[in-house]
Amino acid sequence: MIRTVLRLTWMLLGWIELILLTLLLYPLSYLPARAEPRRWYIHLFRLWSGAFVHALGVDLRLHQKNQHPLPKQFILIANHPSAFEDIGIPSLFDVHSVAKIEVRDWWITGRISAAAGTLFVRRESKESRKNVTEDIANALRNGLNIAIYPEGGIKGKRLHDDFRYGIFDISKRTGIPILPVYLHYESQDDFHWGDQSLPQKIFEFMLTKNNRVNYYLYDAIQPEQFEDKESYCQFVYEKYRVWQEKYLD
Repeated sequence: MIRTVLRLTWMLLGWIELILLTLLLYPLSYLPARAEPRRWYIHLFRLWSGAFVHALGVDLRLHQKNQHPLPKQFILIANHPSAFEDIGIPSLFDVHSVAKIEVRDWWITGRISAAAGTLFVRRESKESRKNVTEDIANALRNGLNIAIYPEGGIKGKRLHDDFRYGIFDISKRTGIPILPVYLHYESQDDFHWGDQSLPQKIFEFMLTKNNRVNYYLYDAIQPEQFEDKESYCQFVYEKYRVWQEKYLD
């Protein structure tokens, strides 16, 4: 009983924090667009993402399994079992995320994400995928870090059959390493996003009896050690298979 009261109080404080930051960020999102997002807005967006995690009552923990410091610039990749990572990843890492185009239409959230430099892709459109590839390359040339999910969407609670090659091709062309993060939701059913609406999923996050979320950070993988994008992609995918067996099986 006491634990429940404490958690509800913690979540209430989180919602107050989130509402205040939203009241600040939402009107600021209407400032005239610029070629590059404003750094101060990105910083506030990361605080906003952390407040969202707090409001949902999620116990998000970063486990630093890396033996070396983070590279100066990186392409962060992760498995994609939930929608929670859309706020979980930017709350922990200074990245510009790639998200499905539908996120841009989410009430309030979509506009704030767009103003913070989120890159959007229409997954079923070859032209859109080509355009976002160029957007990613431009962002990397400007010194930014990118976060992307190479499964190409939420395919299930466990890994899909393979990763898409695109981001590994970009890594090889730019020389920027891949930074792998393995995402582990202890309550997989509550955090997996199937056909629920966004409000339904938010309530499931808040009502879960196991709110522990573990993000495992590993050492960056350098692209020059691979001959082609296919071998690079397969090597990283097998790493994720090993981590899945370690944390889930």
